[in-house]
Amino acid sequence: MGPRPGWISRGIDPLRRPVWDAWNHTRQRLPRQWMTGYPRRVVPADPTARSSPVAIAIRACRLIVVLRRVTPREGLLDLVDELADAGASVFEVTLDGLGAADDLAAVREALDRRGPGRAWVGAGTVRSVRQVDETVAVGAAFGVAPILDRAVLEAALDAGLPFIPGAYSPTEIDAAWRAGATFVKLFPASSLGPSHVRELRGPMPEIETIVTGGVDASNAAAFLEAGATAVGVGSAIVRATPEERRSLVTAIAAAPALPR
Repeated sequence: MGPRPGWISRGIDPLRRPVWDAWNHTRQRLPRQWMTGYPRRVVPADPTARSSPVAIAIRACRLIVVLRRVTPREGLLDLVDELADAGASVFEVTLDGLGAADDLAAVREALDRRGPGRAWVGAGTVRSVRQVDETVAVGAAFGVAPILDRAVLEAALDAGLPFIPGAYSPTEIDAAWRAGATFVKLFPASSLGPSHVRELRGPMPEIETIVTGGVDASNAAAFLEAGATAVGVGSAIVRATPEERRSLVTAIAAAPALPR
């Protein structure tokens, strides 16, 4: 006698066998991540990361300047110096360009010359555990990802690296926060709008979000007024004139914020 079918061994009503067979067939075809729901381990909020000096700086400055593939390096460093003089204190160098790790290290050295604790640089587009290791090795103050990858987030937390994973839906946002994210990156902001941030604060007021992707001078203040902790601005600030950059940094710092 062969093995008993799963629907018999589990004591399933024979009348419900077609439903069981259909579900079992569908389950085997689903991607693994669809079956996991919330993180396998829910990590308590990391008080060290969420109260770290760089986290405090992000809340105060309310702006992360995103530097994606800015070349040559001399131009990158000139831009960082200009923005730091204008009042920006938190920068992100994305790891998706050639020599990005070396660029990040050069920016860190330039900012360190301004004095300890005056400016910070982190790594962006961190999408693998290997990149987490690279981020720590070059001395980045934090890491940012466009998505929520639990293995990457856990590796960053284990390394003591403040980490900001990306999320889009309320379920992803809540899962990222429960998993210990320092902040949650709402991405892409251009398809969400400030009203999305405002509505999220109703059921999830404790979650601190950083809005990125399509943020510019026309909407940055609106996202902050809606309840975002900070905004990440990339091409809109890199391609602007020096006067426009200075104006944007000042406007973001002065934007009203909802009480937490």
